[in-house]
Amino acid sequence: MPSGAPSRPKPRNWIPRSKPTCNPWASEGGTVSISTEYLERCITSLETGVELITQADPSDKLYDVYRSAVIKEFELTLEQSGKLLRRALLPYFSSKKKLDELIFVEYFKHAANHGMIDVGTAERWALYRKNRNSTAHDYGLQFVEQTLPLLPGFVQDARALLAVLQRIDDDTLA
Repeated sequence: MPSGAPSRPKPRNWIPRSKPTCNPWASEGGTVSISTEYLERCITSLETGVELITQADPSDKLYDVYRSAVIKEFELTLEQSGKLLRRALLPYFSSKKKLDELIFVEYFKHAANHGMIDVGTAERWALYRKNRNSTAHDYGLQFVEQTLPLLPGFVQDARALLAVLQRIDDDTLA
């Protein structure tokens, strides 16, 4: 705001916020707490969707419903996995700002560098992200041809990442 300009009145319920004294993502003691329940639900829903779409007849209307559900769960699981992994990586960075400079696939590269996952797994997550970006607005045949074959492996990798994240969370609670 330019100097000399009148300041806006504060709302009645306005309370000045103090700056956090430590990392706002970290719980007491500087460790990071990771809630994995939503990711687990996403993975379970995706597994169910994959099972249903593989059993459905492509000419049936339910096939389209299952395809839409599987696409959405794939996207949700992918995004939630990245968010939680990002949170798990925070202790390895000097600041949240440094972590914010990374892009999605770099979270997985750093996770491999820190022994959370192996390099092959990080490469598969990069493939999943690339596939998601190329089919993001394609809910038709291209998705079926490119993404459906990846989903069983994706579900396995998501379950493995979930276990890693739960182990990290358990270690921070101990």
